[in-house]
Amino acid sequence: MKFSEVMQTADWKAEKHAPVIEAPEQVKAGEVFHVGICVGKEIAHPHTTEHHIRWIRLYFKPDNSKFVYDVANVEFNAHGEAVDGPNKGPVFSEASAQAALKLTTSGTLLAASYCNIHGLWESSKTITVVE
Repeated sequence: MKFSEVMQTADWKAEKHAPVIEAPEQVKAGEVFHVGICVGKEIAHPHTTEHHIRWIRLYFKPDNSKFVYDVANVEFNAHGEAVDGPNKGPVFSEASAQAALKLTTSGTLLAASYCNIHGLWESSKTITVVE
C-alpha cells in the first residue's frame, strides 16, 4: 500500500474535504509572503466532536529537486468535547492557518489534510520565484 492509493484529491470549490492553499502565483526571491491553508472554504466542513479535520500539513517541492520540504504542521485539537458530552464544550477549532515563507526557487506547494471520518486529502499550487 502507498499513500497515493489512499490520498484523495478534488477541486476544493466542490469538495469540502480538499485542502485549500491560498498563495500568490509569483513571489520575489527571498521576500516573505503568506500562505493560507484551510479546509472547507467554499463548502463548510463540520467541526464537531464526531466529524472534524484533525490536521493540515504544508510542504514545498522545488522544481529542481526530487525532495520535498516540510513547511508547516497544524493540529486542530478542540472539537467541542466536554464532560457534559459531545459538542457541549466551550471551544471548537476551525481548520485554518497561515504560514510566512521565503523561497529561493520556484516549485509546488503541497497540502495534506486529515478528516477523522473521510481520511486523507491533498492539493497543490505551483508558485514561481522571480528575481
